[in-house]
Amino acid sequence: MAKYKQYNYDQTMLVPVCLKEQLLPGTLEYTIHMLIDGHVDMSVFEENYNNDDTGRRAYDPKILLKAILFGYARGLLTSRKIEKACRENITFMALTCGQAPDHSTVAAFVTSMKDQVMRIFQDILLYCDENGLLGGTSFSVDGCKLPSNASKEKSGTFEQLDEKKLRLHNRLSELLTEHQKNDTIDAKIQGIEKRIQKLDNFARDNEPKIGSKGNEIKSNITDNDSNLMLTSHGVIQGYNAQAVVDSKNQIIVYPDAGHSGQDDEHLSIMIDGAKENLKAIGKDDDCLKNVDMLSDANYFAPTNLQKLKDEQINGYIPDTDFRKRDPRLIQGDAKFSLANFEFDPKRDVYTCPAGETMTRQRDSHRKGKPYYRHYAADEKKCSACSSRHQCLMNKKSKRRYLNVNHDKKLAHYTRDMITKMDSDEGRRKYDQRLGMVEPVFANIRFQKRMDRFWRRGKDKVDVEWMLYCMVHNIEKCIRSCLNPIVSPAI
Repeated sequence: MAKYKQYNYDQTMLVPVCLKEQLLPGTLEYTIHMLIDGHVDMSVFEENYNNDDTGRRAYDPKILLKAILFGYARGLLTSRKIEKACRENITFMALTCGQAPDHSTVAAFVTSMKDQVMRIFQDILLYCDENGLLGGTSFSVDGCKLPSNASKEKSGTFEQLDEKKLRLHNRLSELLTEHQKNDTIDAKIQGIEKRIQKLDNFARDNEPKIGSKGNEIKSNITDNDSNLMLTSHGVIQGYNAQAVVDSKNQIIVYPDAGHSGQDDEHLSIMIDGAKENLKAIGKDDDCLKNVDMLSDANYFAPTNLQKLKDEQINGYIPDTDFRKRDPRLIQGDAKFSLANFEFDPKRDVYTCPAGETMTRQRDSHRKGKPYYRHYAADEKKCSACSSRHQCLMNKKSKRRYLNVNHDKKLAHYTRDMITKMDSDEGRRKYDQRLGMVEPVFANIRFQKRMDRFWRRGKDKVDVEWMLYCMVHNIEKCIRSCLNPIVSPAI
């Protein structure tokens, strides 16, 4: 019979550990340690402390930030899990030099970073630029819908919330009547009273949320900054986290947690934010001039096209029917787009490729102002048209419609972008978008498991999202930290 060495998992060991030797070059923990110690200005946190003469010594912000970034990178998104890792995991011990901040300290530090987190993000972005990780010639913008720390069941318009409160009052009356016969339901009564009080407080402190179309949208009594959003996995209560990504090494240039479930409402904010960050690391005021900016069809809006024009950015944004006109994906003739229709400003009509006139039917409004002009062809002429298969997007459609922006200048931008995207150059450029930006969100959500937000309120979620994106950028620095072009200060 074979002989094996004896072992016992109940035994204890005294192992001499050098903390510095646990941070091996080429690992994420070493890169976090090197960047935070040598390339990030942590003095921005000093104004948060007032213990120079009196008071207990505070945890060094470097220690806290290292533990948080490494914890997020390992999918430990709550402060309690980070506290536990600092007490039990040797790598966390090495990063914190054996200190073990409790969960309330970790949570309070993240919450208090609102004014400093962008400065830290810019310092790491500067390191990326100094080590040749930024290209600066091509960028992509995209969004990722992540759940918030709020239940979608707590959402509703103010009218719906009033109806919910009325149902709670009716249930409370039933329980109070039953309470006379049964003394064991005090907990239920107290729970309903708290829910009613919470609804009353929310109605007193908040105003109805108004959507882009001027109508009331659902509020959420737990986190009113979050939104109900449709995803491929159903409806979630969350945030539409956005990022501007540089094409060279997929470095995130500017992150924002988003304020709407619609991507097209974010492009202007993302362009301005990316420009400010690039200027903060030493780029010129016109650093985005003539660069390529790629986005998917969710960002196609006339106001966004005007923003690209104003900033002199070479944008590539397809409309929603872009794929239906791609000759590589369809059999037969390509579909007609807005660019195939001629406009007569004097008569205010469009002429289709078959020579028939499309008249103006109605206008739609957004926020009380005219937004789209709607044109329609004659149903009889469309039914007998030989180009029907190219013109109608759906075989069951009876006639062709055109939705054109009310502002003629914006309508011109729309027409130009459609023509540009239907060209060979436009399709070639747009084909690069998928490999440029989608792996970034895949890395954050699935590889790093940073797939939800735990704090409530736009400001706090902004901090979380920026830390998530910081982890992604730091991972991109692993190789350059082995042989940095800029000598580290540590």
